[in-house]
Amino acid sequence: MIAALTGMGLSAAAGLNAYIPFLIVALIARFTDLITLPTSFAWIESWWAIGIGSILLIAELVLDKIPAIDTVNDTIQTFIRPSMGGLIFTATQSAESLDSSQWMKDNPWVGIVLGILVSGLVHTGKMAARPVINAGTVGAGAPVVSTVEDGASIGLSLIAIFLPILVILALVLMAWLFIWLWLKVRRWRRNRDSGLHPDYA
Repeated sequence: MIAALTGMGLSAAAGLNAYIPFLIVALIARFTDLITLPTSFAWIESWWAIGIGSILLIAELVLDKIPAIDTVNDTIQTFIRPSMGGLIFTATQSAESLDSSQWMKDNPWVGIVLGILVSGLVHTGKMAARPVINAGTVGAGAPVVSTVEDGASIGLSLIAIFLPILVILALVLMAWLFIWLWLKVRRWRRNRDSGLHPDYA
């Protein structure tokens, strides 16, 4: 059960930034005994994987803060973030040091599917909100929101590993935020289509 909560939290974090939870898991697995990855996922904590992940993270941190470019990056990340969510969920549910069920270990496809779904939902919310934020702030909101998302990804990853029981609360809050953003997006589009300024909503 704990491993499932950890996997869900890390998958949600991957929906915001694919490389932050990957590197956090990799570094914790390499330098501590808190996460002991199974042999099939041991490559995650290798220096080459950490190096490539770090380079990709730097690129993501830069591109995601540039208006218009961030939308292109989100489109590309549509394939990467859910895949990373599935990978991280499966890797952590199989970790020997986490309280995972034998059934989950024997059925790794469950972790893959759940990881893809959770990460994909978070990514979809992020991707839908960003163009509206860029339009409403004339691009000035992109670096601010991106920085907040990066911080949220770090925080959610650490909660998932160190206080996994709080993942439920974090996911509920995130779901509420995305519903609120979705309603704002609908209202903004409705006002745009009717010729009204968004501020008049």
